[in-house]
Amino acid sequence: MVNYNVESPSNRGFWFDAEITALKTISRSKKELRVNIFLGGSEGKLNDCQIRFVNEIFKIEKPGAHPLSLADGKNDPECDFCGGDPEKNCHSCSCHICGGKQEPSMQLLCDECNLAYHIYCLNPPLDKVPEEEYWYCPSCKTDSSEVVKAGEKLKMSKKKAKMPSASTESRRDWGRGMACVGRTRECTIVPSNHYGPIPGIPVGSTWRFRVQVSEAGVHRPHVGGIHGRSNDGAYSLVLAGGFADEVDRGDEFTYTGSGGKNLAGNKRIGAPSADQTLTNMNRALALNCDAPLDDKIGAESRNWRAGKPVRVIRSFKGRKISKYAPEEGNRYDGIYKVVKYWPEISSSHGFLVWRYLLRRDDVEPAPWTSEGIERSRRLCLRLQYPVGYPSDKEGKKTKGQSKKQASGASKRPAPDDDDCASASKVLKTSDSAEAVEAFQLTPQQQRLIREDHQNQKLWDEVLAHLVEGPNFLKKLEQSFMCVCCQELVYQPVTTDCLHNVCKDCLQRSFKAQVFSCPACRHDLGQNYIMIPNEILQTLLDLFFPGYSKGR
Repeated sequence: MVNYNVESPSNRGFWFDAEITALKTISRSKKELRVNIFLGGSEGKLNDCQIRFVNEIFKIEKPGAHPLSLADGKNDPECDFCGGDPEKNCHSCSCHICGGKQEPSMQLLCDECNLAYHIYCLNPPLDKVPEEEYWYCPSCKTDSSEVVKAGEKLKMSKKKAKMPSASTESRRDWGRGMACVGRTRECTIVPSNHYGPIPGIPVGSTWRFRVQVSEAGVHRPHVGGIHGRSNDGAYSLVLAGGFADEVDRGDEFTYTGSGGKNLAGNKRIGAPSADQTLTNMNRALALNCDAPLDDKIGAESRNWRAGKPVRVIRSFKGRKISKYAPEEGNRYDGIYKVVKYWPEISSSHGFLVWRYLLRRDDVEPAPWTSEGIERSRRLCLRLQYPVGYPSDKEGKKTKGQSKKQASGASKRPAPDDDDCASASKVLKTSDSAEAVEAFQLTPQQQRLIREDHQNQKLWDEVLAHLVEGPNFLKKLEQSFMCVCCQELVYQPVTTDCLHNVCKDCLQRSFKAQVFSCPACRHDLGQNYIMIPNEILQTLLDLFFPGYSKGR
């Protein structure tokens, strides 16, 4: 058993079973040890890993010896303050207020600073654990009623204030584990419980990291495979080949539910240790099936196309079981529907799991078909890296990539988001000057644009970008962004100086005794009547379905 950190090999991590492959004595006090790490279950193993902590090996087994059970091979990392003593109060690994370790089910973990709080230790105390997807402690939560005057900024949370991005030009704090680096932005075009496609995200869009998929709003969780609510349904899922007995035929695949794993010590890797139940995210995905919920034997949809839509993202990790997974990154493959779900005993580990059969139901062609490949070429779709990502890291080989893929990535030029010519180098188009598939307006949208006389000049500028395809919606969002909240305007008030501001933002500005236009400082007067532009609001709802629901 050795201590190894999968994300950061130079730091302490978790205990794994290992097979020694090489032991080299460099000096009397220094040794180099290389092993194969057994991850357990369907996760497989990591080959040729160098162990930093060679003096902390519990038992050296002969090569080929059967590894210990996963439950015996992993332990929780000890807290630096209390040493993991269950009887000792600790404000770091337990409740930050009382330090008590009792009732862990009544503790909330802040999504900003990662500190725990008992719900009854908060001021004011909470009666129950909130159902919101994200929760922030009093120190990290931003006051939504805070009035910010001209030239002032919102105060930073205590965690953000300590990050390098608070005092440097970089907007992101690059870390070793991109799954936990944190979002630099959040999709506000649609709410988190939005069903169906995300406006402006075509099928075939591919991102290097899961955190980018979250920022785009396609799949909000950084790590979790299913995003949904147990009383509503599932909105998206990631197909990453987590179970060897799953079947992927492209337009149809089987998916295994979550739960039933031993997550002690490591919340991302665990061995199956119990039967799965139709609760939480498993229940959410079952609710998408057009059939009454049955937690005993499952159900089959009466009309599978009538079920709730699920956005499906295929990860490069799924290449080990599926030829339809991308060779690199995480790709959005369109809308699928749940055909049926049922319980069965897994052939890989012997525990009961819940299986789901999903079938594709999308008008856009699948990205692995000839039509989909041609459409991705016309739309200049390519692997997207985060803004500001160091160029020297783009070519590094990732787990699951071959050396050939890695060498090809290292030669890839840094793409410009607005330049399709550079994209042609990645997608191997024959003609770099070939036009992108234009965005098509509906007759209703065309009519309403003509009726919005106040913004006619702005619409003329925006419509000039129709030839850019999906990028048209990005231009539209930028052009009608509220200067106060930096989001797409909601209940827009078109001022006398022809600027569009959210009605709530303008009311907040007037409350701070600022009676001028937030964009150009044109004096509106203290008695200015704020009348929302209903035509513009209707247009934005047509271009970005579900956006008003989120506001």
